[in-house]
Amino acid sequence: MLRATKKLNYLLVILVLFGCAKVLAVREIPQIVVGEPSFFRTIEAHTDAPIVRENRLEVLLNGDETFPTMLRDIGSAKFTITFAQYLYEDGSIARDLAQAFAERCRAGIKVDILLDSHGSGKAPAEIIDTMRDAGCHVEYFRRIDAEGIIFPWKLLRYNYRSHRRVLVVDGKIGFTGGYGISEAWTGNGRTPDHWRDTNVRIEGPVVRFLQAAFAESWLETTGIAIGGEDYFPRLEPVGNTTAQIVKSSPTGGNFQNYMLFLLSINSAKESVLITNPYFIPDDVMTEALVKAVARGVRVLVLLPGEADSQLTYTASRSNYGPLLLGGVKIYEYKASLMHAKTIVVDGVWATIGSTNFDNRSFALNQEINLTVYDRSVARRLEEIFREDLKYSAPVTYGQWKSRSVFERLFELFAFPIKEQL
Repeated sequence: MLRATKKLNYLLVILVLFGCAKVLAVREIPQIVVGEPSFFRTIEAHTDAPIVRENRLEVLLNGDETFPTMLRDIGSAKFTITFAQYLYEDGSIARDLAQAFAERCRAGIKVDILLDSHGSGKAPAEIIDTMRDAGCHVEYFRRIDAEGIIFPWKLLRYNYRSHRRVLVVDGKIGFTGGYGISEAWTGNGRTPDHWRDTNVRIEGPVVRFLQAAFAESWLETTGIAIGGEDYFPRLEPVGNTTAQIVKSSPTGGNFQNYMLFLLSINSAKESVLITNPYFIPDDVMTEALVKAVARGVRVLVLLPGEADSQLTYTASRSNYGPLLLGGVKIYEYKASLMHAKTIVVDGVWATIGSTNFDNRSFALNQEINLTVYDRSVARRLEEIFREDLKYSAPVTYGQWKSRSVFERLFELFAFPIKEQL
């Protein structure tokens, strides 16, 4: 049995290495400017996501702000709750959420929960049983089954994960961002054991598209198409924020979040502020960032000073050289692990979501991002960026060039699997 398991693991590694997808090569990028009418039409066309007005957003930092708000809204549900999560593991917040979902299920609310089979594979059976025994419908996205073992080439599909974070209550209130359900995400993001993340609570017409993202993954997993007034109620205008939900599903040949990032960077005239935990830009993205600096744009990139994966951290740092030489300013966050995934362009255009700045997010995972055209939201994210810089250290080209022999050797090891990270 042990020998068979080892053979399966080896087979998985081989399939992963030789079955890696990449984004389509973009050879020419249109000249557009944030705020101009053609900018919005171009973004909509390449992301296949309508930009809708009259929404209300609340930026939530770290577990201290995010989880109490989520638990409050879950407790207020009257009809439906949909929840998609990449990472769900044991801990107090995992149990609190499970109990909150279970309580609503016992009250007769329909609760649909979709967990990624890779990221949530260590979720204790006790927690899953708490939800299922109460009547919640809990499923796993792309779990390895007998068919995958009998026909090994079918294992490739398990490398395409659902990295989306979605919570929708009664089809009216939504949450997304970079949060995981783990003790690492509790706290204020300023101490080593509690990660820094940025999330968002959403109300208004754009919530319908967040629900649609859940519906897409749920249909693939269960064959069940959710719908009706309980899931898709009429959504009235509630605020002044123009927003869109951009979802990417690379297995279908769609790379919407890659195009969102690329077009946003290319449209900047004043500033680009990027915060991301896994930063491995391809040549096209690197060129776009350097060209932005060349036309007078201030480009700042805030990354982790440490990572949950040494391999990913080393692969990321190996790309610093051309960016630093091109004038991009790079900072590493030192207080804890930086996990926020945001971009702010020219103080008016911003995105918050699950998408990392690497090939895995752009070409392999299902991802989701909220994008907003709103000066107040963008300025709030700029304020957060400036505050995070107080806990960060700049990286110079000289420092990068003098990295250790051990780190350089690790880069060589990471190179063959760079597109999987």
